[in-house]
This record gives sequence, structure tokens and C-alpha cells, in this order.
Amino acid sequence: MVARTGAARAREDLPVSAQPSGEPVNGEVSFWWHQLGRPAPRPPLPTSPSSSSAALECDVAVVGAGYTGLWTAYYLKRADPSLRVVVLEQHVAGYGASGRNGGWLTNEITGGVDGYRASHGPAAVDAFQRAMNDTVDEVVRVAAAEGIDADVHRGGEHTVARGPAQLARLRELHASMAARAGTDVRWLDAGEAHERIGVAGTSAAVWHPHCARIHPAKLVRGLAEVVERLGVEVYEGTRATELLPGLVRTVVGGAGGEVGLVRARTVVRATEGFTADIPALHRDWLPMNSSMVATAPLPAAVWDAIGWDGRATLGDTAHVYMYAQRTADDRIALGGRGVPYTWGSSTARTTADGRTPARTVEGLRRVLEDFFPVLRQLTPDGRAPLDHAWSGVLAVPRDWHASVGLDRAADGTALAWAGGYVGTGVTATNLAGRTLRDLVLGERTALTELPWVGHRVRRWEPEPLRWLAVHGLYATYRAADAAEARGRTRTSPLAVLAGRVAGHH
Repeated sequence: MVARTGAARAREDLPVSAQPSGEPVNGEVSFWWHQLGRPAPRPPLPTSPSSSSAALECDVAVVGAGYTGLWTAYYLKRADPSLRVVVLEQHVAGYGASGRNGGWLTNEITGGVDGYRASHGPAAVDAFQRAMNDTVDEVVRVAAAEGIDADVHRGGEHTVARGPAQLARLRELHASMAARAGTDVRWLDAGEAHERIGVAGTSAAVWHPHCARIHPAKLVRGLAEVVERLGVEVYEGTRATELLPGLVRTVVGGAGGEVGLVRARTVVRATEGFTADIPALHRDWLPMNSSMVATAPLPAAVWDAIGWDGRATLGDTAHVYMYAQRTADDRIALGGRGVPYTWGSSTARTTADGRTPARTVEGLRRVLEDFFPVLRQLTPDGRAPLDHAWSGVLAVPRDWHASVGLDRAADGTALAWAGGYVGTGVTATNLAGRTLRDLVLGERTALTELPWVGHRVRRWEPEPLRWLAVHGLYATYRAADAAEARGRTRTSPLAVLAGRVAGHH
């Protein structure tokens, strides 16, 4: 670890590019896919133009080729290789959040634990926490066993507070985590926190070991290849329009394309942020937008100044929080909220190739420069050098809690689902996939007893109420963060109230 006393000397010798920072690549799905190169698309679902009733028959039809769908297919085929498992994807595998996220494989329970403690008791919360811890280990294990090189590095998770209001919230976070079994959380004072990651203005931080940094697209690409080797059929360019117990109706070939039918004993909905595109499910989960930027690879002198040698993932306790990682090739990839939601739960405007508004890109650049002022010294125009910007959607249930479940019809067919991860899905998708395996196979296990199984929540309000709710929530949060940046020492009561009204608590 480089001492911060040496960092000042390092900053004096930073190499300055001869070129101004310029504009980053914008969209192209994500930096992760841009770095790998987008794979050739797989064939779509075969259709029979001569018969509208012809259907592909299988045991399990999984809709969505992101982490949830692929993990479900993987564990089902591992448990019973005789099953015919089909995965249907409207774009290409990993096109959604699985190929665009921040790469945090962490043990966080989506939506917090207070609700689960009230409904199921503290023992159930502890069991859930242990399951999430074990899931971090499981993803790392499977990636190694299946030869998936996803740039995995287990550096833990580092959450920083900057200023007194954030510090108070960090103390609450630490107390909540310390009260649960298996969190292994550590409090870091300002000096120790700054020594680990040199975030400007650090007041304190908490760290825990149950988190790894990954390359999202490498993981989802590897999973898709593995399930195909196991015999799973993956059909891309196939959009599901209706999901019923035992039946999926699809359109193949875009708008006006041919109708395709898939009949299965069990249908699994693994559509996450794209669930709003299915007419019957339009208001079930809200597609929340999140955006990211990635710097150019940073020189060694910058890392001498910043530290970050342990490569922990980095977050903060702002209301409009950020999240970041130090990539395998020594970039900073950082995300946060831009335009949080588009009218009518439209995913087309927020997912179309990942293109991101210029004001969002510049807002994230300012966060980078605020956290790491040394980045301003790398270009003649004093702007942090960005290589890429992109966006995508994640699914938000009305109570901000993820769920997994299965409903069985009278004829024995079933419709299963999982999702609503609110941005913590890199780990939760694996736990969901293993839980869905057990539910589909009719097995009662410790996983099927976890408190998120069968969780139900009311739908989001119709427009304009949900647009007003989401934009009002984030406008209040931004105002609260701005007030704290100007010196406010306590969390704004309006921010607390806004979170409660929106169901985010």
C-alpha cells in the first residue's frame, strides 16, 4: 500500500496527455461488450409458417438469457441432464443488465432486511445473509470449474462516507450489518479508509470481505457458452409476448415477424428490467435506468496517488449513490443515476444500444473528479479522461424487494419467476437460479424456505403517478445531496419522507 504522504509526490510527476479528454464512445451496449466484441447472434426460435399451432415442446422454457435465465438453465441441466431446457432471448444473451452492470458480486440483500425481519424473524434474515455469502463463493467456484475467466478478484466492498450527514448514515449501516450473523463488517476511520482508497474528503468507511469484482460481459458470455455445451438450446432474436403456465407466445424476426409457440411443463420468467415490455406485466416492475462511464487505463502514478491496491468495489452513502470498480486493465468504471425513468416504463429509449445523454456523462465525470481530483491532471483541459459511457435498465418492484417463486396450475404446468434485484443482481441471480432449480424439480430445500421465496408486492401506479413518484424521489435525493455538499450536517427529513412514500426504505 502506498502511503498518502507519498501520493503528493506522485502527483507532481503525473504524465499529462497531449490530447484533451475528448468525448467517450457512447453506447454500443456497454464498455464491457465493446471491449470483448459483440458475438455473432444465435439463431432464432424455429417457426412453422404453414401451421400457426405448431410449437416447440420442452420440459422447461426460460424467457431471458441474462444471469437469471442462464443460471437457472445451468443448474437444471446439472441436476437432471435429461431435461430439455430452452432459453428464449429477444436480443442476444447478456444484452440487458447482465452485460452492462457495475461488476459487483456482493452479499447485499436487495431491499434491506427490516421487512424480512418483521415478517419472518431474525433467524430467517441470518439464513438469507448466509445464503448470500455462500452465493458469492458459489459464483467464484463455478466460474473457475467451468473455465470462465471473468476477471474475478475478491477484494471486498468498501463503502465511504464524505461529510457529517453521510457519516451518520454510514454509522447506521454499520450497526445494521454488525447486528447480523456473517457480515464480517469492519469500521475504518478516516485515515485507514483513505489509506485503502484515496477518496477525497473521506470521513470514514466500512468494509467487508464478501464481495468480488467481475467483468460482467465475460461472465454472461461464459455462462451462455457453458449451458450450450450442457445441451441447453438458446434462441436469440425471439421476443416473448405472453407467458402462461406451460406456454410462451413469441414473435420472431422483429415487429410483424412470425409467431412462435413454446410448450413446456414449466415456464420461467427471467426478464428483469424488460418485464415491463410484456403487456400483461407492464406495471409489475419498474425499469429503472442506471448509467456508467469508464476511464482510459490510468498510469501507475495515478494508482500510486489513489491507492486502491486491494481492488475492493467502491460505493458511498449519498442518496443518489455511486458505485465503482478498478478494472483488470486499471481503469475506473463508475456508475450512478442519470435520467432515472422514462414515461410509460419505456425500455426502448433507455436500452437502445446503451446510448447515454451528454448531461449524464458529464455528471458522472464530475463525480469521478470530485472523488479523485488527481484525474483532472491527466489532460490539458482538466477533465477526467473517459473512454466509454453507457446505460441500461434494472427492475424495481414497488417495495424494492427481489423475489423468486413458482405458481403451479391445476393441470400440473407451472409459471416461475425471479427478479426485481434493484441493482444487486450479480449475486442474487445465482441464488435465484439455484432456488428455481429446486422449485421446478419440486424439492423442498433450505433455499426454497428463504424469505424472498413467494414474496408478493402490489403493482406500480399508472402514469403519470409513477413518473412523478420516481422523478420526485430522485429530485429530492439530489437536493439533499447538494445541501449536504454545502455543509448540511444531517440527513434531510424530506429525503427520508420521499424514500418512505416511494416504498424505498
